[in-house]
Amino acid sequence: MALFNPLAKILDENKLTGLNYLDWKMNLMLVLTAAKVYWVLTTEEPELPGPDVPQADHDRKSKWLEGNEMSKCYILSSMSNVLQQQHIGMAMASDIMLNIKEMFGEQHRKASCWRLEA
Repeated sequence: MALFNPLAKILDENKLTGLNYLDWKMNLMLVLTAAKVYWVLTTEEPELPGPDVPQADHDRKSKWLEGNEMSKCYILSSMSNVLQQQHIGMAMASDIMLNIKEMFGEQHRKASCWRLEA
């Protein structure tokens, strides 16, 4: 992966395979925050502005789209090839994260509960 951010090396060395979901997510959040694109995961996509709206609305939409693409690149490049293929067609970084959470988040809650009971 071409490193846009020196912290991205963390993701390159710790790709998501499933069993490492919580560690991967923590590392990803650090990198997305450092790259100043984490906000895309928590912000709704702005409406497509019409021709008669202020330039600021067009700029807001463009900034969101750029941040979403950058986030998707970091997310997809930090997972196994199998997981990449499953998510590459998704349009929004937040949808990828939600799907990954649904795939692996529950398994980690169960593992954590088991360790607490043992």
